[in-house]
Amino acid sequence: MRQEITPLWGEKKVELRETKRAVTPWGGLVVFVEFLRKIGYVEAVEKYLPFVLTSPNAIDPAQTFTAFLVSVLTGARRFAHTGLLRTDAALRRVLGMVRFPSDDTLRNFFRRFGQGQTYRFYSGLWAWQIGRLPQRAEGHSLDLDSTVFERYGRQEGARKGHNPRKHGRPSHHPLLAVLAEAHFILHGWLRSGDCGSGRGAVEFLKEALAQLPETLRLKVVRADAGFFDGKFLEFLEARQLGYIVVARLTRWLKREATRVKEWRALDEDFAVGEFSLRLFNWERARRFVVIRERLKEERDSAGKKLLEVPGYTFRLFVTNLEAAAEEIWRNYNQRADVENRIGELKYDLAADDFCLRQFFATEAAFCGILLLFNLLSEFQRVTGLKGFRQPATLRSQVFLCGAVLGRAGRRLVLHLSAAWGGVDKLKPLISRLLEVAVPTSPKLEQQPAT
Repeated sequence: MRQEITPLWGEKKVELRETKRAVTPWGGLVVFVEFLRKIGYVEAVEKYLPFVLTSPNAIDPAQTFTAFLVSVLTGARRFAHTGLLRTDAALRRVLGMVRFPSDDTLRNFFRRFGQGQTYRFYSGLWAWQIGRLPQRAEGHSLDLDSTVFERYGRQEGARKGHNPRKHGRPSHHPLLAVLAEAHFILHGWLRSGDCGSGRGAVEFLKEALAQLPETLRLKVVRADAGFFDGKFLEFLEARQLGYIVVARLTRWLKREATRVKEWRALDEDFAVGEFSLRLFNWERARRFVVIRERLKEERDSAGKKLLEVPGYTFRLFVTNLEAAAEEIWRNYNQRADVENRIGELKYDLAADDFCLRQFFATEAAFCGILLLFNLLSEFQRVTGLKGFRQPATLRSQVFLCGAVLGRAGRRLVLHLSAAWGGVDKLKPLISRLLEVAVPTSPKLEQQPAT
C-alpha cells in the first residue's frame, strides 16, 4: 500500500518512498573538514591527548573528541543530542569515521580528564592555534570577563553565588580572556559559583600570558569593576602592560569625583575629567578618568548617580595609559564586544549546557567548546569570509546543505543539493583554502634526527 500525504495548499498528493542512499543535511561541513585537514588538526589532537585506549573495540579518542565538536557545531545542546549524528552515514564518511560514538562514550571520554590532563591537553592545542594568529603592528587588546552558568543538580563546584537571572540558583562562574581584534579566546577557567569576578585573576592571567609568543604584543588589558584590585593592577604594571579597568565607586572615589573642577565637554551630554589618587594599601597613586553624563528621561545611563551631584551619572576608570581621557573611555567601550563572544558561546555553542557531575570533566567539555569557537574564527579568516559571523550564522549559511552520498565507479561522491546552494556555495571557500598556505605550529613539525 502506497503512503501519500496531501499538501496544505493544492490537491496533488505527495507519495512517500524510502531510499537506502545515505542522506545528510550537513553537506556544507565538507569545507570545514577540509580546513581541519589543512591546519593539521588530527595530528595536533593525537599529539596532545593525555591518554591512549588499549581496548580493540574502543573508538579512537581523537575521533571521539572530534565527534563532540561536530555535534556542538551542528546544534547539539546536551550530550544526549549527540546521538542524532550516529545515523548520519554520509557525514561519517566525510569525517572518515567507521563508528560515531554514543553519548555515553562522549561522557566517559571527558570523565577521564583530571586537572592535569585538562591543562596539558588544551594548553598544547592553544599553543598550536596561537601560532597562526595574525600579527598586528599596533598589538592586540585583551579583555577579561566572567559569566554565570546556571546548574540544575548536584554537580561539583555548583555553588550559590552572584546570579543576576535566577537568584539562589547554584551555578559555575567561568573566567575568560579574549583577544578582541582576532575574536580569539586566549584562556578560560571554569570556577565554582561562589567565586567573585576577580578571584584568581592574577594566576589566571599568568597562565594566559604564558601561552602568548614573543611576537604577539598586547597593547591594553581591559576589565570591568570586578577586577578592580590593587594586586591585580600591580601585576599588570610589573609586566609593563597597559590597562583600563572600571573602578568601583567606593566612598573615597565618590568624594574625589565630586571634587573634580575641570571638566572638558565632549558634547551636550558628556564631559570628561581626571584626578590622581592613592587608595588604602596601594603603593602609589594612580590615574583615574571620570566620565560625567547628563541624565535624560528617554535614555538609560551606564554610570551611577552621586547624591552630591544631582542630574548626572558618573563612571570611573583607572589606567596607566597616557592617552587623552576621552580616548581612554572610547577604548574601553570597545570592550563591550566581549559580551557578544560570551553570548555566542552560550546561545550558539551551548557552552553552559554540557555539564557532568565531575568538575574537571565539565571543564574539559567547556574548554573543548572554546577550542571550537577559535577554530571557527580561524576558518573565517582563512576562507576570506567578509566580516565576523556568529557560529549560528555559519551553521545556517555555510554548513547546512542537503547532500546525498553516492558512487561514480570506485569513487565516493557527495551530491550537494543545488536547492541549498550546492557546489557553487562552497567552491569559493574551498578554492580559498587551496590557495592559502596555513602555517602549522613548530611543535608539530618533525625535528631532524641528531
